[in-house]
Amino acid sequence: MDSAPASRRDPIGWSAIIALAFLALVWHRLGIPSQIYFDEVHYVHAARLLLEEQRVNLEHPMVAKEIIAAAIVLLGDRPLAWRIPSALFGAFGLFAFGRLLWWASRRRFATLAGMFLVATGFAWFIQSRIAMLDIFSASLGMAGLWQFAAALGQPPSAARWRLAATGVLLGLAMGAKWSIVPAAMLPGLAFLAIRLRKEGRHFLTAARSGPVAGISLVEAAFWLGVLPLAVYWATYTPAFFFRHSPISPLDFIGHHRHMIELQDSVIQPHPYRSVWYQWIVNWRPVWYLYEPVDGVQRGVLLLGNPFSMLAGLPALAWCLWAGIRRQRIDALAFAMMYLTSIGMWIVSEKPVQFYYHYLIPSTFLMGCLALALDAMWQASGLRRWSAAVAIVVTGGMFAWFYPIISAAPLDGGEQAFAKWMWLDSWR
Repeated sequence: MDSAPASRRDPIGWSAIIALAFLALVWHRLGIPSQIYFDEVHYVHAARLLLEEQRVNLEHPMVAKEIIAAAIVLLGDRPLAWRIPSALFGAFGLFAFGRLLWWASRRRFATLAGMFLVATGFAWFIQSRIAMLDIFSASLGMAGLWQFAAALGQPPSAARWRLAATGVLLGLAMGAKWSIVPAAMLPGLAFLAIRLRKEGRHFLTAARSGPVAGISLVEAAFWLGVLPLAVYWATYTPAFFFRHSPISPLDFIGHHRHMIELQDSVIQPHPYRSVWYQWIVNWRPVWYLYEPVDGVQRGVLLLGNPFSMLAGLPALAWCLWAGIRRQRIDALAFAMMYLTSIGMWIVSEKPVQFYYHYLIPSTFLMGCLALALDAMWQASGLRRWSAAVAIVVTGGMFAWFYPIISAAPLDGGEQAFAKWMWLDSWR
């Protein structure tokens, strides 16, 4: 994407350290609460029944539930075992996000700042500590986008295997949860748009120009379109052979119609129901847990970091401006990934939505903020210091809210949560 001076060193080592530090923090008290909480009731139950060749929770695809089921087989049917896959995928996905930022921008500060912003943005941390589907889809999706960004501008021999990895990873991401679908479509659409602009009416067969010289649009369509769908289809293979209510591999469209019907059938009002414009201003979070458990009052509030989630909005505007006026393709790409991902929920007819659906869009928003802070960091004087202050404030917010997002022991009984309730809508 953006070319960079050769002197800029890849911060892969520091990226790995950040991911491992994140994993260590997630691992602390991972088995608490020592009982099912929030939506684990759906997905752990579904994983157990998968082992008996039965299917429930039919409205969602199978990959994440298959991974939880594998953990139960290998590690036992207990809370720590249910959540270990989420923790591992959360750390891997954070590393993959850093790789995506690096290959898209070749900017060292943006890469490390972006990883820190996602790690301290609350949502990625919380979803890495619970046996739900979202972190699997998000992490596999980030890995697929990383491979695509790394393929751009490479010679065909190096790019081809990365495009193949893109297709496999995006297929698995869709097989975990459909929330990644808008972002998963962008690599193929971007390849098509670039080739159309550069080759005109010869766009189908010409292979001399970017984004990957030597690979035709027809071949790219296989790696970025056909392969993800084939992998997605293959993730249902165990269900083709179930003894109870198997899926017909020849009626895949009919099965997906049924899945959509099941998703749209949930219309009962929920106290934590919210919509997209409430997510972007951090207005309506979700209480995953608030009760005496394991001997003490504990809570888990799915909220966005009050500083970085709001600071990301002007950063989004800056990325759009920089992308259009300054030809900053990296900034434009992250802005489009955010807008496409949140756009799905704007037009979605799903009647009941929650703040955790903002996980993937908010991750791209942190990418926008990282790129905007990098531009400030490359300046001098007050602007440079402002970027550093933004990172410090973000980390400070994470530290302050850590007890209420990590199921830590809370002092003060039933009203222990009150000091974190800055808005009445957070209650």
